[in-house]
Parts: sequence; C-alpha cells; structure tokens
Amino acid sequence: MNALIYVFVATVAVAAVLATLAIWAPRAPKTRFAALLATLLFIPLGYVQLVEMLARPKPINFEWFRRDVEQAQILGASLDEGRAIYLWLRVDKDIEPRYYVLPWKQNVAEKLEDLIDNAVRNNTTIILKEPFIRKFMKDMGDLNANIVPPPLPPQKMPTPPPQIFNPRQENI
Repeated sequence: MNALIYVFVATVAVAAVLATLAIWAPRAPKTRFAALLATLLFIPLGYVQLVEMLARPKPINFEWFRRDVEQAQILGASLDEGRAIYLWLRVDKDIEPRYYVLPWKQNVAEKLEDLIDNAVRNNTTIILKEPFIRKFMKDMGDLNANIVPPPLPPQKMPTPPPQIFNPRQENI
C-alpha cells in the first residue's frame, strides 16, 4: 500500500509529459485536443487499475523485490483444483500478510494440505524456505516447507513457601 502512491505519481508524471508533448507538437488542434483528452482519461484509469490490483493475488514468480527472502510463514491457503493454489504469507518480519498465487500442481497441493492438517492438529506454524527463488516451482516442483512448533513460554519461578505468622516467635 505504501508504494501505491509512488506508482500513481509516476503514472501521472508520465501522462503529464505525454500531454505536454502532444500539446506542443506541430499538429492540428483536433489532434492535440484528442491527445489531451486521452491523457485525462488515462490518469483515472491508471488509478482504478492500481487500486484493483491491491485485491488480487500476485503470481509468486512476479515477486522481484523480495527474491532474497529466506523464509515466509504460511497464514492460510486455498486450493482451486486444477487451476491455482492461493497462499497468504507473512514474509520474514513484515506485519501485513501478502497474497500470492501458485500454478496448480497436484503433488504441491497434496503436500500443502497435509502440512496444514498437521499444523492445525499440533498447533504449530508452517514456514516456507526461500519462497521466491526462481527454481521454487519450475525446477523443484515441490514445497520447501517445515512445520515449526510454537515457542515455549518462559519458565515460571517456583512459588515461595507461605509465611506463617507465629506470635510466640521473637522476631516479628
């Protein structure tokens, strides 16, 4: 969401440059007006497209800026049999989850389903190792995932023995 405003500003800047070139070009006024009108329509269409992209899953091989991520936690998955595998991932130390789509592979879907069942049964989490490397789905054709048990709670100190008041004792 943070990068959306920068992408939109870049889109508006490119549209403004194109409109400026179209206005100052030695063409007929009708052609310049049509170029200006096309630019004015391009800006809201660009914004609508950017906002619409926010709700769509990103193909996992289109993740270019996070190629060096070592691990991602699977928060949820949805299997669309024969079409795609949808994953909610929490990448490394990010707070907000990311929505990705994988191409359908039967063995990956079965392994993912088994991992999720085991994780739910044992109250654990699933960690994907190097989810965005190029050979993740093409060459390997398998998930590189581990089930990680939850961290142990800190050890509690033993309770001190109760202190009993004895009125006959010298030090009170």
